[in-house]
Amino acid sequence: MATDGTKGQLDRARTNEPSKDSADYYETIEPISTANLPTVLAENVSYGPNGIKGLMSSPTVFGAAFLASLGGFSFGYDQGVISIINVMPHFLDAFPPVKTGFGKGFMTGMLEFGAFLGCFFFPYLADKISRKRALTAMVVIFNIGAILQTSAVNYGMLVAGRTIGGIGVGTMAMGAPLYISEIAPPNIRGTLLVLESISIVSGVVISFWITYGTRNMVGEISFRLPLGLQMICATLLGIFIHFFPYSPRWLAMVDRQDDALSSLCKLRRLPPTDERIQTEYRGILAEVTFQNALQEKKHPGVRGIKREFQAWLDLFSRKTWRRLAVGCGVCFFQQFSGINAFIYYAPTLFQSLGQDAEMSLLMSGVFNILQLVAVAICFVVIDKLGRRPLAIWGAVGTTVSYVIISILAGLFGNDWPSHGAAGWACVAMAFMFILTYGVSYSPLGWALPPEVFPNAMRAKGVALATAVNWISNFTVGVVTPPMLEKAKYKTFVFFAVMCFLTVVWAVLLVPETKGRTLEEMDEMWGDSSAEEEKEILKEAVLRDRTRANMGMTQKTAEV
Repeated sequence: MATDGTKGQLDRARTNEPSKDSADYYETIEPISTANLPTVLAENVSYGPNGIKGLMSSPTVFGAAFLASLGGFSFGYDQGVISIINVMPHFLDAFPPVKTGFGKGFMTGMLEFGAFLGCFFFPYLADKISRKRALTAMVVIFNIGAILQTSAVNYGMLVAGRTIGGIGVGTMAMGAPLYISEIAPPNIRGTLLVLESISIVSGVVISFWITYGTRNMVGEISFRLPLGLQMICATLLGIFIHFFPYSPRWLAMVDRQDDALSSLCKLRRLPPTDERIQTEYRGILAEVTFQNALQEKKHPGVRGIKREFQAWLDLFSRKTWRRLAVGCGVCFFQQFSGINAFIYYAPTLFQSLGQDAEMSLLMSGVFNILQLVAVAICFVVIDKLGRRPLAIWGAVGTTVSYVIISILAGLFGNDWPSHGAAGWACVAMAFMFILTYGVSYSPLGWALPPEVFPNAMRAKGVALATAVNWISNFTVGVVTPPMLEKAKYKTFVFFAVMCFLTVVWAVLLVPETKGRTLEEMDEMWGDSSAEEEKEILKEAVLRDRTRANMGMTQKTAEV
């Protein structure tokens, strides 16, 4: 008996239909008059109410939301757990190199360097073995890193654990939303992304307060316990992801159309004859054909790894430079705003602003809670105000905050005990910074990249932007402690300058992408990427509507 994986191939063999991986497949596409064809892959479809009500109406989708929160929470936890650990006496005694600025920064930043490495191979792995299996593989890698960190006996072992753990947690944070977005119905996809972002910050907050509670425990258990706890959510993610179906889009990508339809029916809890199922199914098949046809047109005859490499190179073509500058630039400036300098080294930073050790820990906790509040607010305003105003005025607000901190720290930093009011003014400006950042660049770093790249480049473009995010995060994490030791208040001057450059970048390059059509995007970017894609898209719609209707007829007959 043929397996599900080979059923589609046997059916094509009987009908003499060429495979999508064959050059003959594209040669069989006859010239089509596309003037009156649709310019979208499928009509809009809705399965119910939006927002939280839509989320609660389906147990499958609610489970997917919980799954997404585990991936985001693990990432946030790993970011926040190091904040207090970096100043624990037991931790410093166990790993003396961390007492130096560079040693602390290098160890902290290697998590992001590992995440940077993972960005380049995870998309290929997810396409090759499926989203679910790729995520499970990353959970295993993450847990190996967590075990090394928890049981580390020297600095080298600790750094290795942070790096390996970074590969796992960075790809989990990138891969979980990919899987969720492909199985979620359109009406609640945005809500799931909201929950994912909030869960990241929740991980930061919860890990901070867990470590705050263990800091006074006797012995090395004070830091090894919170490091070990990070494996819980990751392990749950690796287990429970297999209770969900495979992504219908991935099944269509690997030429398993029948399985894709079955998976979609399970996810929506509807029969294959439902009009909404038919519409979404046609859209999935058309999207896959469109992507393959576009790559075949750009790189005829190229397959496998070579095609993957060519797809990455397409991002750097002359006509897409501005899209790249915005998509990657927002991730660069998001990190060089100094946000993770505060998250990783908040107690150290608050001490540099005149607070004692205990008050610095408390202020760090309040700082993280304010970030959570701001991130929750941002999703209310981002679609009302638009992207460009948030990019410009968010950068202005963070610049003003840093300028005031820099002036006060420069004037009074050598004698904070005599200038307590100035120290508290700096704390207030730090809180102003996080509130401004939370309602602007916190969401923009994740919202803009998917919007600025055309369809065929979106997956690679977002992966590259994420890689820029991680390597920038790594750089900030490494350089901040030595800067605080040697440059002192000039550290805040540096971040003020970077935020001012962000204002310039936003004014000159960031467009308003909210509500734009493909034609308007072309005009806005000054290229014809989307228009060129449309001609191929029209042919994909026509061809796959025919193929989808044939598959639906067969599936209905089986039912």
